[in-house]
Amino acid sequence: MPEIVTAPYLLCFIAVSSYLLGSIPFGLVIAKLMGLGDLRKIGSGNIGATNVLRTGSKPAALATLLLDAGKGGIAVILARIFIGEDAAQLAGLMAFLGHIFPVWLNFNGGKGVATYLGTLLGLSFVAGFASCMTWLAFALLFRISSLAALATAALMPLVLNVIGLPSYIVLSALLGALIWMRHAGNIRRILNGTEKKIQFKKG
Repeated sequence: MPEIVTAPYLLCFIAVSSYLLGSIPFGLVIAKLMGLGDLRKIGSGNIGATNVLRTGSKPAALATLLLDAGKGGIAVILARIFIGEDAAQLAGLMAFLGHIFPVWLNFNGGKGVATYLGTLLGLSFVAGFASCMTWLAFALLFRISSLAALATAALMPLVLNVIGLPSYIVLSALLGALIWMRHAGNIRRILNGTEKKIQFKKG
């Protein structure tokens, strides 16, 4: 964790503004704008990109993925530019909390994977790239998106230490623990062998 040097009132401002940014339910908004229906009544009912993909619209799913990741990345980058490193990590945390506990949806939001990856990218391109490659490796190996997310969340603190970015370990571990919490249902399905696999279509 970085040394806390920013004035408390500025940190409070960053916390609130980052939370509000993170709480924007882009998946829900995009699905409605593109006439795909109420995302909360489709598939798993989740507001993330994976559930948007279940509507059959790849452009909508991609837009949701990028915007959900962008919430974390933009919050971090703006906080770092205008205030400093302590504010940047707080911004990443609060944007993530906004995504999984959005005030507009009775604190029932997404699972946080895209926002987690975006936050790490905002903090460090190397950290973000490592997290994306970790997710991709497990996704290709096991063809289970949720398992790839869980593995990435669990391994990133170790990866960050290995690649020489220990200042992000505490934040990564905290966000990772929340990702595991939000994936409780997926974990049960993985253990009993009923979790859906990624379909790699040919052609």
